[in-house]
Amino acid sequence: MRESGLNPIRRSATVLLNLAVLMGSLALAETKQEQLKSADTAFRAGYAAEKTGDLSRARQQFEKVVHLAPEIAEGHSAFGSVLLQLGEYTPAIRELARALELKPGDRSAEINLAIAYQQSGNQQKALSMFQVLDRNEGIPLPESVVIFYIRALAASHQTARAMAKARTALAAFPENPVFHDALGSLEAQGQYWNNAESEFKEAIRLGPSFLDAHLHLGLALMMQQQISEAVRELTTAAALAPQNASIQTEFAKALIAAGDDAQAAAVLHNALMLDPSSLDAKYQLGLALQASGEEQMAITLLQEVVAADPHNAQALTNLGLALVQTGKSKEAISLYRRALKMSPTDPLVRENLGVAYLQESDLDDAIAEFHEGMRLAPEAYELHYDLGLALKLKDDLAAAASELDLAARLNPNSPDPPYTLGILNMQRGRFDDAAEELSAALQLRPENGDAWATLGSVYRQQDKLAEASNALRRAIVLMPAQAGPHITLASILAAQGQTAEAAGERRRAAELTRMAVNRQRATFASNTGNALLLKGQITDAIDRYHEAVASDPTYIEAHKGLAAALERAGRTVEADSERHKAEQFEQAHP
Repeated sequence: MRESGLNPIRRSATVLLNLAVLMGSLALAETKQEQLKSADTAFRAGYAAEKTGDLSRARQQFEKVVHLAPEIAEGHSAFGSVLLQLGEYTPAIRELARALELKPGDRSAEINLAIAYQQSGNQQKALSMFQVLDRNEGIPLPESVVIFYIRALAASHQTARAMAKARTALAAFPENPVFHDALGSLEAQGQYWNNAESEFKEAIRLGPSFLDAHLHLGLALMMQQQISEAVRELTTAAALAPQNASIQTEFAKALIAAGDDAQAAAVLHNALMLDPSSLDAKYQLGLALQASGEEQMAITLLQEVVAADPHNAQALTNLGLALVQTGKSKEAISLYRRALKMSPTDPLVRENLGVAYLQESDLDDAIAEFHEGMRLAPEAYELHYDLGLALKLKDDLAAAASELDLAARLNPNSPDPPYTLGILNMQRGRFDDAAEELSAALQLRPENGDAWATLGSVYRQQDKLAEASNALRRAIVLMPAQAGPHITLASILAAQGQTAEAAGERRRAAELTRMAVNRQRATFASNTGNALLLKGQITDAIDRYHEAVASDPTYIEAHKGLAAALERAGRTVEADSERHKAEQFEQAHP
Protein backbone atom coordinates (compact mmCIF):
# COMPACT_ATOMS: atom_id res chain seq x y z
CA MET A 1 0.00 0.00 0.00
CA ARG A 2 2.84 2.34 0.85
CA GLU A 3 4.41 1.61 -2.48
CA SER A 4 1.20 2.07 -4.44
CA GLY A 5 0.63 5.28 -2.52
CA LEU A 6 4.04 6.56 -3.54
CA ASN A 7 3.81 5.69 -7.28
CA PRO A 8 1.33 8.39 -8.22
CA ILE A 9 3.57 11.02 -6.66
CA ARG A 10 6.56 9.80 -8.61
CA ARG A 11 4.54 9.66 -11.80
CA SER A 12 3.35 13.23 -11.29
CA ALA A 13 6.92 14.47 -10.76
CA THR A 14 8.07 12.69 -13.93
CA VAL A 15 5.26 14.23 -15.92
CA LEU A 16 6.14 17.70 -14.60
CA LEU A 17 9.85 17.18 -15.41
CA ASN A 18 9.14 16.07 -18.98
CA LEU A 19 6.84 19.04 -19.43
CA ALA A 20 9.58 21.45 -18.22
CA VAL A 21 12.12 19.90 -20.63
CA LEU A 22 9.67 20.25 -23.47
CA MET A 23 8.92 23.89 -22.62
CA GLY A 24 12.68 24.64 -22.40
CA SER A 25 13.36 23.03 -25.76
CA LEU A 26 10.60 25.08 -27.34
CA ALA A 27 12.07 28.27 -25.82
CA LEU A 28 15.55 27.38 -27.04
CA ALA A 29 14.19 26.65 -30.49
CA GLU A 30 12.45 30.01 -30.56
CA THR A 31 15.66 31.75 -29.43
CA LYS A 32 17.68 29.91 -32.07
CA GLN A 33 15.21 30.90 -34.74
CA GLU A 34 15.49 34.53 -33.69
CA GLN A 35 19.30 34.31 -33.76
CA LEU A 36 19.26 32.72 -37.22
CA LYS A 37 16.87 35.38 -38.41
CA SER A 38 19.12 38.12 -37.00
CA ALA A 39 22.16 36.40 -38.52
CA ASP A 40 20.45 36.31 -41.91
CA THR A 41 19.64 40.03 -41.65
CA ALA A 42 23.22 40.82 -40.67
CA PHE A 43 24.55 38.65 -43.50
CA ARG A 44 22.45 40.49 -46.09
CA ALA A 45 23.51 43.86 -44.65
CA GLY A 46 27.15 42.82 -44.71
CA TYR A 47 26.89 41.60 -48.29
CA ALA A 48 25.25 44.88 -49.37
CA ALA A 49 27.91 46.93 -47.58
CA GLU A 50 30.71 44.90 -49.18
CA LYS A 51 29.23 45.46 -52.64
CA THR A 52 29.29 49.23 -52.12
CA GLY A 53 32.87 49.12 -50.81
CA ASP A 54 31.96 49.89 -47.20
CA LEU A 55 34.30 47.28 -45.76
CA SER A 56 34.13 48.67 -42.23
CA ARG A 57 30.36 48.17 -42.04
CA ALA A 58 30.66 44.80 -43.80
CA ARG A 59 33.18 43.72 -41.15
CA GLN A 60 30.81 44.70 -38.34
CA GLN A 61 27.86 42.84 -39.88
CA PHE A 62 29.74 39.63 -40.68
CA GLU A 63 31.23 39.64 -37.18
CA LYS A 64 27.62 39.61 -35.91
CA VAL A 65 26.86 36.67 -38.19
CA VAL A 66 29.63 34.46 -36.80
CA HIS A 67 28.61 35.41 -33.27
CA LEU A 68 24.92 34.63 -33.82
CA ALA A 69 25.45 31.54 -36.01
CA PRO A 70 28.95 30.15 -35.38
CA GLU A 71 28.07 26.79 -36.98
CA ILE A 72 27.36 28.27 -40.42
CA ALA A 73 30.38 28.12 -42.72
CA GLU A 74 29.23 30.92 -45.04
CA GLY A 75 29.38 33.46 -42.22
CA HIS A 76 32.99 32.62 -41.40
CA SER A 77 33.88 32.62 -45.11
CA ALA A 78 32.30 36.05 -45.69
CA PHE A 79 33.90 37.48 -42.54
CA GLY A 80 37.31 36.11 -43.55
CA SER A 81 36.96 37.56 -47.05
CA VAL A 82 36.33 41.07 -45.69
CA LEU A 83 39.20 40.77 -43.20
CA LEU A 84 41.44 39.74 -46.10
CA GLN A 85 40.43 42.85 -48.06
CA LEU A 86 41.18 44.98 -45.00
CA GLY A 87 44.67 43.49 -44.71
CA GLU A 88 43.94 41.81 -41.35
CA TYR A 89 45.55 38.56 -42.42
CA THR A 90 45.84 36.67 -39.12
CA PRO A 91 42.12 36.88 -38.19
CA ALA A 92 41.23 36.30 -41.86
CA ILE A 93 43.19 33.04 -41.84
CA ARG A 94 41.43 31.98 -38.64
CA GLU A 95 37.93 32.63 -40.04
CA LEU A 96 38.61 31.04 -43.42
CA ALA A 97 40.13 27.95 -41.82
CA ARG A 98 37.03 27.66 -39.61
CA ALA A 99 34.81 27.94 -42.69
CA LEU A 100 36.66 25.03 -44.30
CA GLU A 101 36.33 22.93 -41.13
CA LEU A 102 32.59 23.41 -41.30
CA LYS A 103 32.38 23.04 -45.07
CA PRO A 104 35.39 21.20 -46.55
CA GLY A 105 36.03 21.82 -50.24
CA ASP A 106 34.49 25.30 -50.35
CA ARG A 107 36.55 26.65 -53.29
CA SER A 108 35.91 30.31 -52.50
CA ALA A 109 37.17 29.89 -48.92
CA GLU A 110 40.15 27.85 -50.15
CA ILE A 111 41.17 30.55 -52.64
CA ASN A 112 40.84 33.32 -50.06
CA LEU A 113 42.79 31.31 -47.50
CA ALA A 114 45.61 30.71 -50.01
CA ILE A 115 45.72 34.46 -50.76
CA ALA A 116 45.71 35.27 -47.04
CA TYR A 117 48.67 32.95 -46.47
CA GLN A 118 50.55 34.55 -49.39
CA GLN A 119 49.87 38.09 -48.23
CA SER A 120 50.86 37.28 -44.65
CA GLY A 121 54.23 35.89 -45.82
CA ASN A 122 53.52 32.19 -45.33
CA GLN A 123 54.46 31.29 -48.89
CA GLN A 124 54.79 27.54 -48.38
CA LYS A 125 51.22 27.11 -47.12
CA ALA A 126 50.01 29.40 -49.89
CA LEU A 127 51.85 27.38 -52.54
CA SER A 128 50.54 24.05 -51.29
CA MET A 129 46.97 25.36 -51.54
CA PHE A 130 47.46 27.06 -54.94
CA GLN A 131 48.98 23.90 -56.38
CA VAL A 132 45.97 21.84 -55.30
CA LEU A 133 43.54 24.45 -56.61
CA ASP A 134 45.43 24.76 -59.89
CA ARG A 135 45.31 21.00 -60.54
CA ASN A 136 41.53 21.13 -60.90
CA GLU A 137 41.60 21.60 -64.66
CA GLY A 138 37.84 21.78 -64.89
CA ILE A 139 37.81 24.98 -62.83
CA PRO A 140 40.82 27.21 -63.64
CA LEU A 141 41.98 29.77 -61.13
CA PRO A 142 40.32 33.15 -61.64
CA GLU A 143 42.39 35.82 -63.42
CA SER A 144 42.52 37.97 -60.27
CA VAL A 145 43.89 35.05 -58.23
CA VAL A 146 46.71 33.85 -60.48
CA ILE A 147 48.85 36.88 -59.60
CA PHE A 148 49.00 35.74 -55.96
CA TYR A 149 50.14 32.29 -57.10
CA ILE A 150 52.90 33.96 -59.17
CA ARG A 151 53.95 36.10 -56.20
CA ALA A 152 54.08 33.06 -53.92
CA LEU A 153 56.36 31.28 -56.40
CA ALA A 154 58.59 34.36 -56.74
CA ALA A 155 58.80 34.87 -52.98
CA SER A 156 59.80 31.22 -52.61
CA HIS A 157 62.68 31.77 -55.09
CA GLN A 158 61.01 29.53 -57.68
CA THR A 159 61.70 32.14 -60.34
CA ALA A 160 61.56 29.85 -63.37
CA ARG A 161 58.15 28.45 -62.34
CA ALA A 162 56.91 31.96 -61.55
CA MET A 163 57.96 33.21 -65.01
CA ALA A 164 56.33 30.21 -66.68
CA LYS A 165 53.11 30.83 -64.77
CA ALA A 166 53.22 34.55 -65.69
CA ARG A 167 53.71 33.76 -69.38
CA THR A 168 50.86 31.25 -69.28
CA ALA A 169 48.65 33.86 -67.67
CA LEU A 170 49.61 36.40 -70.34
CA ALA A 171 48.79 33.92 -73.08
CA ALA A 172 45.30 33.65 -71.60
CA PHE A 173 44.94 37.33 -70.61
CA PRO A 174 47.28 39.40 -72.84
CA GLU A 175 45.57 42.68 -71.93
CA ASN A 176 46.10 42.31 -68.17
CA PRO A 177 48.66 44.93 -67.04
CA VAL A 178 49.19 43.18 -63.70
CA PHE A 179 50.64 40.09 -65.40
CA HIS A 180 52.96 42.23 -67.57
CA ASP A 181 54.17 43.99 -64.42
CA ALA A 182 54.71 40.67 -62.65
CA LEU A 183 56.70 39.25 -65.55
CA GLY A 184 58.71 42.49 -65.76
CA SER A 185 59.57 42.24 -62.06
CA LEU A 186 60.79 38.68 -62.55
CA GLU A 187 62.89 39.71 -65.56
CA ALA A 188 64.37 42.54 -63.46
CA GLN A 189 65.35 40.06 -60.74
CA GLY A 190 67.42 38.25 -63.35
CA GLN A 191 68.80 41.62 -64.56
CA TYR A 192 67.25 41.13 -67.99
CA TRP A 193 66.67 44.87 -68.14
CA ASN A 194 65.47 45.20 -71.72
CA ASN A 195 62.83 42.52 -71.21
CA ALA A 196 61.82 44.05 -67.88
CA GLU A 197 61.45 47.54 -69.34
CA SER A 198 59.40 46.17 -72.22
CA GLU A 199 56.97 44.47 -69.86
CA PHE A 200 56.67 47.49 -67.53
CA LYS A 201 56.03 49.81 -70.48
CA GLU A 202 53.37 47.47 -71.84
CA ALA A 203 51.73 47.41 -68.42
CA ILE A 204 51.71 51.22 -68.43
CA ARG A 205 50.28 51.32 -71.95
CA LEU A 206 47.44 49.05 -70.84
CA GLY A 207 46.98 50.88 -67.54
CA PRO A 208 48.38 54.45 -67.65
CA SER A 209 47.55 54.96 -63.96
CA PHE A 210 48.95 51.61 -62.85
CA LEU A 211 51.07 52.66 -59.86
CA ASP A 212 53.17 49.49 -59.51
CA ALA A 213 54.28 49.56 -63.14
CA HIS A 214 55.49 53.18 -62.94
CA LEU A 215 57.27 52.43 -59.65
CA HIS A 216 58.93 49.25 -60.92
CA LEU A 217 59.99 50.85 -64.20
CA GLY A 218 61.48 53.77 -62.28
CA LEU A 219 63.44 51.46 -59.98
CA ALA A 220 64.67 49.38 -62.94
CA LEU A 221 65.87 52.55 -64.68
CA MET A 222 67.67 53.61 -61.49
CA MET A 223 69.50 50.28 -61.42
CA GLN A 224 70.73 51.00 -64.95
CA GLN A 225 71.78 54.57 -64.04
CA GLN A 226 69.21 56.03 -66.45
CA ILE A 227 68.54 58.76 -63.92
CA SER A 228 66.48 61.29 -65.87
CA GLU A 229 64.12 58.58 -67.15
CA ALA A 230 63.87 57.13 -63.65
CA VAL A 231 62.96 60.54 -62.22
CA ARG A 232 60.16 60.84 -64.79
CA GLU A 233 58.60 57.49 -63.87
CA LEU A 234 59.01 57.95 -60.13
CA THR A 235 57.51 61.43 -60.39
CA THR A 236 54.39 59.78 -61.80
CA ALA A 237 54.42 57.09 -59.11
CA ALA A 238 54.76 59.73 -56.37
CA ALA A 239 51.85 61.69 -57.84
CA LEU A 240 49.70 58.55 -57.93
CA ALA A 241 50.52 57.73 -54.27
CA PRO A 242 50.98 61.06 -52.44
CA GLN A 243 50.30 59.47 -49.04
CA ASN A 244 52.74 56.57 -49.46
CA ALA A 245 55.94 57.41 -47.56
CA SER A 246 57.91 54.54 -49.10
CA ILE A 247 57.16 55.62 -52.69
CA GLN A 248 57.91 59.25 -51.85
CA THR A 249 61.28 58.11 -50.48
CA GLU A 250 62.10 56.21 -53.69
CA PHE A 251 61.21 59.33 -55.67
CA ALA A 252 63.58 61.36 -53.47
CA LYS A 253 66.41 58.86 -54.05
CA ALA A 254 66.07 59.45 -57.79
CA LEU A 255 66.15 63.22 -57.23
CA ILE A 256 69.33 62.87 -55.14
CA ALA A 257 70.91 60.80 -57.91
CA ALA A 258 69.94 63.56 -60.37
CA GLY A 259 71.63 66.15 -58.15
CA ASP A 260 68.39 67.87 -57.15
CA ASP A 261 69.04 67.73 -53.42
CA ALA A 262 66.79 70.68 -52.55
CA GLN A 263 63.67 69.09 -54.06
CA ALA A 264 64.66 65.71 -52.61
CA ALA A 265 64.84 67.26 -49.14
CA ALA A 266 61.34 68.72 -49.53
CA VAL A 267 59.96 65.34 -50.64
CA LEU A 268 61.68 63.57 -47.76
CA HIS A 269 60.38 66.06 -45.18
CA ASN A 270 56.90 65.18 -46.44
CA ALA A 271 57.69 61.44 -46.32
CA LEU A 272 58.73 61.76 -42.67
CA MET A 273 55.50 63.58 -41.90
CA LEU A 274 53.63 60.63 -43.41
CA ASP A 275 55.77 58.08 -41.55
CA PRO A 276 57.97 59.54 -38.78
CA SER A 277 59.39 56.09 -38.04
CA SER A 278 60.87 55.59 -41.53
CA LEU A 279 64.62 55.15 -41.12
CA ASP A 280 65.06 55.06 -44.89
CA ALA A 281 63.43 58.48 -45.32
CA LYS A 282 65.46 59.86 -42.41
CA TYR A 283 68.70 58.48 -43.86
CA GLN A 284 68.01 59.82 -47.34
CA LEU A 285 67.11 63.23 -45.92
CA GLY A 286 70.44 63.24 -44.08
CA LEU A 287 72.23 62.55 -47.38
CA ALA A 288 70.29 65.29 -49.20
CA LEU A 289 71.08 67.85 -46.50
CA GLN A 290 74.72 66.76 -46.42
CA ALA A 291 75.00 67.26 -50.19
CA SER A 292 73.33 70.68 -49.85
CA GLY A 293 75.96 71.86 -47.38
CA GLU A 294 73.69 71.59 -44.32
CA GLU A 295 76.00 69.22 -42.49
CA GLN A 296 74.81 70.00 -38.95
CA MET A 297 71.22 69.06 -39.72
CA ALA A 298 72.48 66.02 -41.60
CA ILE A 299 74.55 64.93 -38.60
CA THR A 300 71.50 65.01 -36.31
CA LEU A 301 69.48 62.81 -38.68
CA LEU A 302 72.31 60.38 -39.38
CA GLN A 303 72.99 60.03 -35.65
CA GLU A 304 69.34 59.04 -35.17
CA VAL A 305 69.66 56.45 -37.95
CA VAL A 306 72.86 55.00 -36.48
CA ALA A 307 71.31 54.88 -32.99
CA ALA A 308 68.36 52.90 -34.35
CA ASP A 309 70.47 50.75 -36.68
CA PRO A 310 74.01 50.55 -35.24
CA HIS A 311 75.11 47.92 -37.79
CA ASN A 312 74.34 50.10 -40.82
CA ALA A 313 77.82 50.53 -42.29
CA GLN A 314 76.66 53.02 -44.94
CA ALA A 315 75.01 55.24 -42.35
CA LEU A 316 78.14 55.10 -40.17
CA THR A 317 80.29 56.06 -43.16
CA ASN A 318 78.12 58.99 -44.18
CA LEU A 319 77.85 60.22 -40.60
CA GLY A 320 81.65 60.07 -40.42
CA LEU A 321 81.89 62.07 -43.64
CA ALA A 322 79.54 64.76 -42.29
CA LEU A 323 81.65 64.99 -39.14
CA VAL A 324 84.84 65.35 -41.19
CA GLN A 325 83.14 68.10 -43.22
CA THR A 326 82.48 69.99 -39.98
CA GLY A 327 86.01 69.47 -38.66
CA LYS A 328 85.11 66.71 -36.17
CA SER A 329 87.48 64.13 -37.57
CA LYS A 330 88.27 62.48 -34.21
CA GLU A 331 84.62 61.48 -33.82
CA ALA A 332 84.56 60.35 -37.45
CA ILE A 333 87.57 58.04 -37.02
CA SER A 334 85.79 55.92 -34.39
CA LEU A 335 82.75 55.62 -36.66
CA TYR A 336 84.85 54.56 -39.65
CA ARG A 337 86.56 51.90 -37.53
CA ARG A 338 83.12 50.54 -36.57
CA ALA A 339 82.13 50.54 -40.24
CA LEU A 340 85.32 48.66 -41.16
CA LYS A 341 84.42 45.84 -38.78
CA MET A 342 81.25 45.31 -40.84
CA SER A 343 82.75 46.13 -44.27
CA PRO A 344 86.48 45.35 -44.10
CA THR A 345 86.81 45.12 -47.90
CA ASP A 346 85.05 48.40 -48.71
CA PRO A 347 87.64 50.75 -50.27
CA LEU A 348 85.36 53.76 -49.72
CA VAL A 349 85.51 53.31 -45.95
CA ARG A 350 89.31 53.03 -46.17
CA GLU A 351 89.46 56.24 -48.21
CA ASN A 352 87.21 58.14 -45.79
CA LEU A 353 89.17 56.92 -42.78
CA GLY A 354 92.37 58.06 -44.49
CA VAL A 355 90.88 61.51 -45.12
CA ALA A 356 89.91 61.76 -41.43
CA TYR A 357 93.48 60.88 -40.43
CA LEU A 358 94.69 63.47 -42.94
CA GLN A 359 92.53 66.12 -41.27
CA GLU A 360 94.11 65.16 -37.95
CA SER A 361 97.59 65.53 -39.52
CA ASP A 362 98.20 61.82 -38.91
CA LEU A 363 99.91 61.38 -42.26
CA ASP A 364 101.35 57.90 -41.71
CA ASP A 365 97.99 56.35 -40.78
CA ALA A 366 96.32 58.22 -43.64
CA ILE A 367 98.86 56.87 -46.14
CA ALA A 368 98.43 53.34 -44.75
CA GLU A 369 94.65 53.51 -45.27
CA PHE A 370 95.02 54.87 -48.80
CA HIS A 371 97.42 52.04 -49.68
CA GLU A 372 95.01 49.47 -48.24
CA GLY A 373 92.18 51.03 -50.22
CA MET A 374 94.23 50.86 -53.43
CA ARG A 375 94.92 47.19 -52.76
CA LEU A 376 91.15 46.66 -52.80
CA ALA A 377 90.46 49.06 -55.69
CA PRO A 378 93.65 49.80 -57.64
CA GLU A 379 91.81 51.80 -60.32
CA ALA A 380 90.04 54.18 -57.91
CA TYR A 381 91.41 57.58 -58.89
CA GLU A 382 90.21 59.18 -55.61
CA LEU A 383 92.57 57.00 -53.59
CA HIS A 384 95.55 57.94 -55.76
CA TYR A 385 94.55 61.60 -55.52
CA ASP A 386 94.24 61.45 -51.71
CA LEU A 387 97.56 59.62 -51.45
CA GLY A 388 99.13 62.34 -53.59
CA LEU A 389 97.84 64.98 -51.18
CA ALA A 390 99.21 63.08 -48.18
CA LEU A 391 102.62 62.65 -49.81
CA LYS A 392 102.65 66.34 -50.72
CA LEU A 393 102.06 67.21 -47.05
CA LYS A 394 105.00 64.94 -46.17
CA ASP A 395 107.11 66.95 -48.62
CA ASP A 396 107.65 63.88 -50.78
CA LEU A 397 106.91 65.95 -53.86
CA ALA A 398 108.17 63.48 -56.47
CA ALA A 399 106.02 60.64 -55.14
CA ALA A 400 103.09 63.03 -54.74
CA ALA A 401 103.40 64.16 -58.35
CA SER A 402 103.48 60.54 -59.51
CA GLU A 403 100.23 59.70 -57.67
CA LEU A 404 98.50 62.87 -58.82
CA ASP A 405 99.52 62.23 -62.40
CA LEU A 406 98.13 58.67 -62.17
CA ALA A 407 94.88 60.03 -60.69
CA ALA A 408 94.59 62.44 -63.63
CA ARG A 409 95.08 59.59 -66.12
CA LEU A 410 92.55 57.36 -64.33
CA ASN A 411 89.93 60.12 -64.44
CA PRO A 412 90.73 62.71 -67.09
CA ASN A 413 87.37 64.43 -66.45
CA SER A 414 88.20 65.40 -62.87
CA PRO A 415 89.70 68.90 -62.43
CA ASP A 416 91.14 68.11 -59.00
CA PRO A 417 94.34 66.22 -59.94
CA PRO A 418 95.59 68.78 -62.50
CA TYR A 419 94.73 71.66 -60.14
CA THR A 420 96.73 70.12 -57.31
CA LEU A 421 99.55 69.21 -59.70
CA GLY A 422 99.61 72.82 -60.81
CA ILE A 423 100.06 74.04 -57.24
CA LEU A 424 102.71 71.38 -56.56
CA ASN A 425 104.68 72.34 -59.68
CA MET A 426 104.44 76.01 -58.74
CA GLN A 427 105.93 75.17 -55.33
CA ARG A 428 108.71 73.27 -57.07
CA GLY A 429 109.44 76.28 -59.30
CA ARG A 430 108.32 74.42 -62.44
CA PHE A 431 106.18 77.27 -63.71
CA ASP A 432 105.65 76.03 -67.26
CA ASP A 433 104.31 72.70 -65.98
CA ALA A 434 102.25 74.53 -63.37
CA ALA A 435 100.62 76.78 -65.98
CA GLU A 436 99.85 73.78 -68.18
CA GLU A 437 98.22 71.83 -65.36
CA LEU A 438 96.23 74.81 -64.06
CA SER A 439 94.98 75.59 -67.56
CA ALA A 440 93.86 71.97 -67.93
CA ALA A 441 92.03 72.16 -64.60
CA LEU A 442 90.29 75.39 -65.64
CA GLN A 443 89.10 73.86 -68.90
CA LEU A 444 87.29 71.27 -66.76
CA ARG A 445 86.11 73.73 -64.08
CA PRO A 446 86.25 77.33 -65.35
CA GLU A 447 84.36 78.64 -62.30
CA ASN A 448 87.29 77.83 -59.97
CA GLY A 449 88.35 81.29 -58.77
CA ASP A 450 91.28 79.95 -56.74
CA ALA A 451 92.69 78.27 -59.84
CA TRP A 452 92.50 81.52 -61.81
CA ALA A 453 94.22 83.38 -58.96
CA THR A 454 96.99 80.74 -58.79
CA LEU A 455 97.41 80.79 -62.57
CA GLY A 456 97.72 84.58 -62.40
CA SER A 457 100.52 84.21 -59.85
CA VAL A 458 102.28 81.65 -62.05
CA TYR A 459 102.07 83.94 -65.07
CA ARG A 460 103.46 86.71 -62.85
CA GLN A 461 106.46 84.50 -62.09
CA GLN A 462 106.89 83.88 -65.83
CA ASP A 463 106.72 87.63 -66.45
CA LYS A 464 103.66 87.12 -68.65
CA LEU A 465 101.99 90.23 -67.30
CA ALA A 466 99.09 90.48 -69.75
CA GLU A 467 98.10 86.85 -69.21
CA ALA A 468 98.52 87.28 -65.46
CA SER A 469 96.31 90.36 -65.43
CA ASN A 470 93.57 88.56 -67.39
CA ALA A 471 93.67 85.52 -65.08
CA LEU A 472 93.53 87.67 -61.95
CA ARG A 473 90.59 89.69 -63.27
CA ARG A 474 88.74 86.41 -63.86
CA ALA A 475 89.53 85.43 -60.26
CA ILE A 476 88.20 88.77 -58.97
CA VAL A 477 84.90 88.29 -60.81
CA LEU A 478 84.51 84.81 -59.33
CA MET A 479 85.74 85.78 -55.83
CA PRO A 480 84.78 89.43 -55.31
CA ALA A 481 85.33 89.26 -51.54
CA GLN A 482 88.93 87.93 -51.73
CA ALA A 483 91.74 90.45 -51.22
CA GLY A 484 94.59 88.29 -52.58
CA PRO A 485 93.89 88.66 -56.33
CA HIS A 486 93.66 92.46 -55.95
CA ILE A 487 97.06 92.56 -54.22
CA THR A 488 98.73 90.47 -56.96
CA LEU A 489 97.01 92.49 -59.69
CA ALA A 490 98.22 95.71 -58.04
CA SER A 491 101.82 94.49 -58.24
CA ILE A 492 101.39 93.69 -61.94
CA LEU A 493 99.82 97.06 -62.72
CA ALA A 494 102.65 98.80 -60.87
CA ALA A 495 105.20 96.83 -62.92
CA GLN A 496 103.39 98.01 -66.06
CA GLY A 497 103.56 101.62 -64.89
CA GLN A 498 99.83 101.88 -64.21
CA THR A 499 100.32 103.47 -60.79
CA ALA A 500 96.82 104.92 -60.34
CA GLU A 501 95.14 101.63 -61.17
CA ALA A 502 97.59 99.81 -58.88
CA ALA A 503 96.74 102.15 -56.01
CA GLY A 504 93.04 101.52 -56.61
CA GLU A 505 93.58 97.76 -56.40
CA ARG A 506 95.55 98.16 -53.15
CA ARG A 507 92.76 100.26 -51.64
CA ARG A 508 90.21 97.63 -52.64
CA ALA A 509 92.38 94.90 -51.11
CA ALA A 510 92.68 96.86 -47.87
CA GLU A 511 88.94 97.40 -47.77
CA LEU A 512 88.27 93.69 -48.34
CA THR A 513 90.78 92.77 -45.64
CA ARG A 514 89.04 95.08 -43.20
CA MET A 515 85.66 93.61 -44.13
CA ALA A 516 86.98 90.08 -43.63
CA VAL A 517 88.33 90.96 -40.18
CA ASN A 518 85.00 92.57 -39.27
CA ARG A 519 83.10 89.50 -40.49
CA GLN A 520 85.31 87.29 -38.34
CA ARG A 521 84.57 89.45 -35.31
CA ALA A 522 80.86 89.43 -36.10
CA THR A 523 80.83 85.67 -36.54
CA PHE A 524 82.61 85.09 -33.23
CA ALA A 525 80.28 87.47 -31.35
CA SER A 526 77.19 85.97 -32.99
CA ASN A 527 78.27 82.40 -32.14
CA THR A 528 78.84 83.48 -28.55
CA GLY A 529 75.36 85.01 -28.54
CA ASN A 530 73.92 81.74 -29.82
CA ALA A 531 75.57 79.81 -26.99
CA LEU A 532 74.33 82.29 -24.37
CA LEU A 533 70.81 82.21 -25.78
CA LEU A 534 70.75 78.43 -25.50
CA LYS A 535 71.70 78.78 -21.82
CA GLY A 536 68.89 81.27 -21.26
CA GLN A 537 71.28 84.18 -20.63
CA ILE A 538 69.21 86.52 -22.78
CA THR A 539 70.64 89.90 -21.73
CA ASP A 540 74.23 88.78 -22.32
CA ALA A 541 73.20 87.24 -25.65
CA ILE A 542 71.66 90.54 -26.77
CA ASP A 543 74.93 92.35 -25.93
CA ARG A 544 76.95 89.90 -28.03
CA TYR A 545 74.55 90.18 -30.98
CA HIS A 546 74.82 93.98 -30.79
CA GLU A 547 78.61 93.60 -30.94
CA ALA A 548 78.25 91.39 -34.01
CA VAL A 549 75.98 93.89 -35.78
CA ALA A 550 78.33 96.75 -34.89
CA SER A 551 81.30 94.82 -36.37
CA ASP A 552 79.43 93.92 -39.56
CA PRO A 553 76.01 95.53 -40.10
CA THR A 554 75.39 93.28 -43.14
CA TYR A 555 75.81 89.98 -41.24
CA ILE A 556 72.39 88.36 -41.61
CA GLU A 557 72.84 85.70 -38.91
CA ALA A 558 73.61 88.39 -36.30
CA HIS A 559 70.35 90.21 -37.07
CA LYS A 560 68.39 86.93 -36.91
CA GLY A 561 69.99 85.99 -33.60
CA LEU A 562 69.35 89.44 -32.17
CA ALA A 563 65.70 89.24 -33.28
CA ALA A 564 65.28 85.90 -31.50
CA ALA A 565 66.89 87.20 -28.30
CA LEU A 566 64.81 90.39 -28.31
CA GLU A 567 61.66 88.34 -28.86
CA ARG A 568 62.45 86.25 -25.80
CA ALA A 569 63.07 89.43 -23.82
CA GLY A 570 59.61 90.67 -24.75
CA ARG A 571 60.95 93.47 -26.96
CA THR A 572 58.81 92.50 -29.94
CA VAL A 573 58.96 95.81 -31.85
CA GLU A 574 62.78 95.75 -31.86
CA ALA A 575 62.72 92.04 -32.77
CA ASP A 576 60.50 92.76 -35.78
CA SER A 577 62.89 95.50 -36.86
CA GLU A 578 65.89 93.13 -36.76
CA ARG A 579 64.01 90.45 -38.70
CA HIS A 580 63.11 93.06 -41.32
CA LYS A 581 66.79 94.03 -41.66
CA ALA A 582 67.76 90.39 -42.09
CA GLU A 583 65.10 89.96 -44.81
CA GLN A 584 66.34 93.07 -46.63
CA PHE A 585 69.93 91.79 -46.66
CA GLU A 586 68.77 88.35 -47.85
CA GLN A 587 66.83 89.93 -50.71
CA ALA A 588 69.81 92.09 -51.63
CA HIS A 589 72.17 89.07 -51.59
CA PRO A 590 70.04 85.98 -52.41
